[in-house]
Parts: sequence; C-alpha cells; structure tokens
Amino acid sequence: MKRRHFMQAAAAGACSIGWFAGSARAQDRRGANDRIAVAVAGVRGRGGGLLRAFASLDEVEVRYICDVDARVLDQAVAAVEKQTGRKPRAIKDFRQALDDPSLDALVLGTPDHWHAIPTILACRAGKDVYVEKPDGHNILEGRTMVAAAAKYGRIVQLGTQARSDPQLHQAIDYVASGKLGRVRFAKAWESARQGSIGHTPDGEPPDGVDYDLWLGPAPLRPFNSRRFHGSWRWFFDYGTGDLGNDGVHRLDKARWGLEAALAAEGKRLPATPRSVSAHGGKHYFDDDQEWPDTLIVAYDYPNCVLTYEMRIWSPYPLDGESEGAAVLGDEGYIVIGNRRWRAFNAQGEQVADGAGGDTTIEHVQDFLRSMRTRQKPAADLETVGHPSSLLCHLGNAAWRAGRSVRFDPATYTFAEEEANRHLTRPRYREPWRLPKIEEL
Repeated sequence: MKRRHFMQAAAAGACSIGWFAGSARAQDRRGANDRIAVAVAGVRGRGGGLLRAFASLDEVEVRYICDVDARVLDQAVAAVEKQTGRKPRAIKDFRQALDDPSLDALVLGTPDHWHAIPTILACRAGKDVYVEKPDGHNILEGRTMVAAAAKYGRIVQLGTQARSDPQLHQAIDYVASGKLGRVRFAKAWESARQGSIGHTPDGEPPDGVDYDLWLGPAPLRPFNSRRFHGSWRWFFDYGTGDLGNDGVHRLDKARWGLEAALAAEGKRLPATPRSVSAHGGKHYFDDDQEWPDTLIVAYDYPNCVLTYEMRIWSPYPLDGESEGAAVLGDEGYIVIGNRRWRAFNAQGEQVADGAGGDTTIEHVQDFLRSMRTRQKPAADLETVGHPSSLLCHLGNAAWRAGRSVRFDPATYTFAEEEANRHLTRPRYREPWRLPKIEEL
C-alpha cells in the first residue's frame, strides 16, 4: 500500500489488517538474536525515561523517535545517538513509523489522550505496543484498545512497571498464603504534594511545536502553556487527573492483593465492582486544574470494599507511605509502597518485609520477552492493564456524575444516564476518530 493511502486510512480509523499480515507473520518468526526495532513516541518526562530504557538494551534498535515539539525531538535524537552510536530517525507523526514493515513495536509515552488511537493503529499495522498508563483517556478507549489487541494478536504492555517487581510478587505471595486471615477491605492512596499550577492566560504555541497534532482528537482550544507539557494531566480534555495518573499504580496493587487474598479463601474478586461512589473536588488549590485535588472513591464488591484516597496537597505520608496500597484482614495487614512492603500481625507488629527499586528496565525486558515468546506480559492490557485502568475511569465517571453509579461489564454502560455521558468523549476531532469495535 502506498504511503499516502495508508495515512488517509489510518487517520480516518478505517484501515484493514490484510495489507500488513505478511509483516506481522515475519515478526512472530523473529529469532532469539534479532534486534527488535522500536519507535518511541512522546519523549518528554516519563516518555524520555522509557526512551532511555529501551535504548540501553542491546537487543533493541530505536529506529524512530517521535514528538510534536521539535526542540524535545532534536535533543532526544542526539541523546540516543550518543548513548548507542546509532542515530534514530526523527519524526513528528507516529504514523510514519507504522508505515515501516520492518518496525516491530510502538512505545507510547504520550499524554493520556494519545494512548488509544496510536495503540489501535499499531495493532492494525502488525506492531506490538508498550503504552503508558492509564490505558486510554476514557472507558470506551480502553475497551477498544483491548479489542484491537485481541483481534490482531498483538502484545500490549501497560506501563504499570511494579508488575515486574520481584518484591511486589513476594508481597502478593505473602497475601496469597492466607496469613492476613479473612480479608474484606483494601485501600489505595496518594498523599504526595503536587503543587498548584496557577492561573495562566492563553498564548501562542512555542516555535517548533505542532499544536494541532498535539491536540489530536481533543477539542480545538487556544494554546495555553498549562494545558501543554506536564500539566496537561489536570484537564478533562487530555488527562484523567491524579486518579488516572498515579492512582492506577496504587489501585493496581490493591486490586491484585484483594484477588490474591480472596483466592486464598476460595473466593473470587469480580471483574468490576457492583457500584462506585466518589466525593471530593477542588478544595485546596486556587488554580486552573479541573480534576479534583481532594477525593475519596469507594468500590463496592459483593464480598469486599476497595477505597482510594487522594490528597495531593498534604506534605506527610499515610501509613508511612506517601503513595501506597494496603490489604487488611482479621489476622493482619500489609502495606505496599513504591519501594518496599511491610506486613503486620493482628497486634500491629511487623512480621515480614521486602524492598526494591525502580523496575522500568525489568518491565521493558518483560515486554521484549513477550514479543519473542508471544506469551502474555506482566501487565497484559486485557487481563491486568485495562481492569486496573477501568477502576480509575469508573471513579472519575462517578465523581463527574455526582452520584453513586452501577457499571455493567456485559454492556460497558452505566445504569445511570448521568454517568454514561462520561463513557467517552462527546466527539472526536477530525480526522482522529475512535473506531467502533465492530469496525476493527
């Protein structure tokens, strides 16, 4: 297929898989010593960390670096060339990389509103995907990403890197041993101070920034520096608040712990809670943020309760962890932080612990291993990444609806019409259309 035809079809969200079936089969026959070719898109902040991680591995060739900010892009290309001795190709539109039949994977460090469409198009093009959390900007995006990965047989790893942490596996093994007794409650929290973003007037995009491409499917608005680099996450159009930003990590650990504890009792945690309620708002910062700075979400399951607390203005930790999760039973409890875990008995005495560090490299290696074996990765989108991301989206929908909501996983709809308005965007800006699942 000629490039201009692919670009038109991809932008419209209507291209088919047939034209790339040959390259997909070639990828799946890759030998153990073949270097894996990747394109990394969105390379500022967390995306820059992913770029360095992939570039540090001998089995990887960073073939393309993609960013809409020319200054960021040039710096990233120079850094990788210095790091590896090979100069990646600089592009601003990720679709150029998907047009390369020898490319193996797309790595996405982009903002939340640029997770779903690139993932879906990459799956259609026969590429595997490493995508940062949460899985999409909203519930329907995440569901469509899962459907695309399944239809085209692609490996998709979510960037919840703690799933590749041996110490976290030890913590879950401790829970699974039954030492906590009967577990009926778990909680996750954010109590690390984030700071105010202030009030900033609209302006002009910096030189070298393709602002229209950065907006993508989001509504057209005047450029504002606080809606751009870094702080985009605090706005409805692009981010999912701190619940989707950091909360997904903590909820993922708490949900995993609940699953393990209930399994030890011969019980099962349902795929989704039967109801979700959320309370909070902009109670502390006087700034342009739209998502809450103070929030509590309750996830009600038939046999247990999971809660999430957010106080992004507090300068002190909760249970010794500024960001954490806890699983509580009648014979003890466990507290899981970013770098350690501690288990306590019913008397509050610490009886076990473990410590670890950043596991980005291990998570990347797990993804590459899954690409070679075609086995599910540690944070497989369908079985791990989407269920934990969905909890964030459900909490946000409940907060925006202003009421307790009931979600039906069979239909992917809420019983409450107020919440159904938050299943997806009101509209996607052309030409960036989210395809319907039956169109994949």
